[in-house]
Amino acid sequence: MIIEQIYTGCLAQGAYYIQSGNEAAIIDPLREVLPYLEKSASNQAVIKYVFETHFHADFVSGHVDLSNQSGATIIYGPNANPSFSAHIAKDGEVFKLGEISIKVLHTPGHTMESTCYLLIDAQGKETALFSGDTLFIGDVGRPDLAQKAAHITQEELAGMLFTSLREKVMKLDDSVIIYPAHGAGSACGKNMSKETTDTLRHQKLTNYALRADVSREEFINEVTQGLTAPPAYFPMNVKMNREGYDSFATVLDRGTHALTPDAFEMLAKETGALMLDTREAQIFAKAFIPGSINIGINGNFAPWVGALVPDIQQPILVIADHGREKEVITRLSRVGYDHAIGFLDGGIDAWIANGKETDEIVSITAEELADRLGKSNSVNILDVRNASEYFSEHLKEARNAPLDYINNNMADLDKGETYYIHCAGGYRSMMFNSILRARGFNHLIDIKGGFKAITESHKFKTSESVCPGKMNNQ
Repeated sequence: MIIEQIYTGCLAQGAYYIQSGNEAAIIDPLREVLPYLEKSASNQAVIKYVFETHFHADFVSGHVDLSNQSGATIIYGPNANPSFSAHIAKDGEVFKLGEISIKVLHTPGHTMESTCYLLIDAQGKETALFSGDTLFIGDVGRPDLAQKAAHITQEELAGMLFTSLREKVMKLDDSVIIYPAHGAGSACGKNMSKETTDTLRHQKLTNYALRADVSREEFINEVTQGLTAPPAYFPMNVKMNREGYDSFATVLDRGTHALTPDAFEMLAKETGALMLDTREAQIFAKAFIPGSINIGINGNFAPWVGALVPDIQQPILVIADHGREKEVITRLSRVGYDHAIGFLDGGIDAWIANGKETDEIVSITAEELADRLGKSNSVNILDVRNASEYFSEHLKEARNAPLDYINNNMADLDKGETYYIHCAGGYRSMMFNSILRARGFNHLIDIKGGFKAITESHKFKTSESVCPGKMNNQ
């Protein structure tokens, strides 16, 4: 028997390859399915099932493409209503895979169709639980994402989750290994561990949601407190996962059209496409196409695209480091941004060689910022980290303007003022800078290295906060 977790760090997402004999199953596959097909072929196995734990909100699953290319049956738990061919399993239904069995445990609460899959080995022993977003390591799935679709409150969903955990999960053998759909960094929970597997026994000891002495009311209060607004792209990903989508091959072919600088410029004007520059922040700052925005590929690229680009169907033109164009299109597709229409052939170097206009964003060191603060009492500093980071420690002179809420906070800024902008290390601040610059803010200065460089310089006084300032959005 083979159980392999295929973990994608930028999405904090775990897909699973399971094989017994010459039969394989995939649980919660990513959008690009070739790796699963290649793995099963190299193992001389046939993919028999594609199990989905629920309609995912934070990424587009590869279930439709994988089923079409392998002939595997797509399996959902009760209450699922996909628009494509799938087997809607009953609670307790068992599927044979080689010499092992996979049992359906319907566990509503995160969503109404949320389902865990219990692996029972050839000797009949409960071995592993693929828990989806029902149970994470150190946390549980947030109960607010499906409330509109289910026409019930998040408190009612939380109550269902309480019951599901106690009647379905906590009654399993303590030795069962938990394999969740996400780890730390995912927006599907509040406080997930960086660990991506654990035993049920240890989770009962360490996971607040599995405490034996917690009441239903206490559980509901705990899992619903501190929930921030989910990213705007989540509902569209649910829709795509439920209704289907263009094949990944089609998306990749559409997005990997190489465009000359003239063709790129013309297409940007004709379509109103977003020009997305995926290079490293400080390299972007030195020379970029006017009006383009920066979301670096070397980071949590896809989730930030989802948070900052409101229209999932927006045409996108890509500027990337040479050889990384396919990677960009692939990672965009993972969160449903399927409408990339081409990339700048030769990148920014070709643009410059063609004599076309570029823009830049000034970056200064922490020491230079300290010098300017010493000469003026009216320096505008924006800290674009999230609220919890800001409250923990920040520059006394800084206001909090979290990047997540830039579209809401922009109205509070004055295009005539100069702003010094920093995040934790420089990744988020350049996104913030580039979006403001594209909207006509011309007096922006980035702080290289962010708050880390600021604190390491030992030239600033910092403080903690207990209440949000004007520009905090909870």
